[in-house]
Amino acid sequence: MSNPRWQGIFPAITTKFFADERIDAEGTARHIDFQIRNGVHGIVTCGSLGEASTLSLEEKLEVAKIAIDAAAGRVPVLANVSETSTREALRYIAGANKLGVAGFMVMPSVIYVADAREAMTNVRAMAKAAQKPLMIYNNPVAYRVDLKPEHMLELADCEWIAAIKESTGDIRRITDLRNAVGDRYQLFLGVDDLAYEGLALGCDGLLAGVGCAFPRETVALYDLMKAGQFAEALKLYQWMTPMLHLDVSNKLVQNLKLIDLLVGVGTEHMRRPRLPLIGEERDAVEAIVAKALATRPAKYQSVA
Repeated sequence: MSNPRWQGIFPAITTKFFADERIDAEGTARHIDFQIRNGVHGIVTCGSLGEASTLSLEEKLEVAKIAIDAAAGRVPVLANVSETSTREALRYIAGANKLGVAGFMVMPSVIYVADAREAMTNVRAMAKAAQKPLMIYNNPVAYRVDLKPEHMLELADCEWIAAIKESTGDIRRITDLRNAVGDRYQLFLGVDDLAYEGLALGCDGLLAGVGCAFPRETVALYDLMKAGQFAEALKLYQWMTPMLHLDVSNKLVQNLKLIDLLVGVGTEHMRRPRLPLIGEERDAVEAIVAKALATRPAKYQSVA
């Protein structure tokens, strides 16, 4: 298996719903096309931002199919695997493989707080079933399971593992990973408001959240960093940062779907128990987005 060398901006897409909580296939496809036309390099379906915890396995496959059809071969589509048991994960992987996904982003464990032996065994089982490139999603802040650099080194013999999405929130982890595993894996930063720092330390890409509403700006940040235009990139990053902070929240879905709505690239509908923001929380997000739109750098502006 040759490493696909994924790199660039891979939005973790929001799943679009109607007001009655049914999946809005057309709205989801339209939003994916908007992002691809604005230069993103890949798509990841049904992650935390995609409200995976509210979707049935069959619905997750439906969203993967929507994404594959919308992408039409322009960028790779990765299906996020966040099932609560290995058995269900393998069933989901089999279904997504039949649809033709390019690869998978896999959670080492959700709900159950697995130790490193259990988490690595789970990843190996998913890799064996997938027979396609995998990105390991390491997020101990949200899921309390941490695969550390020494564990990633131990997994390096698994040929299907191509990349790591690192979301510890500790930017030092990027350098520790590089020192431990070299260039064995592509490294993606999964924390929006550490994007500049991660790219400066040599990350290969970003798993973007706010990038769903501002894809061209997010791609521009990546391109500027890779070109060594750090001062220009910093200006763009500083403009985005107040919005990027909204991704690092228990209410990231509510925050980012409200951003989609305010920018005019999506609806705010979500599945309960989540509810749209109200009062001071809503006012704060609206103020941040209003200021961002008023000061938006025209040369990098996403096109509808």
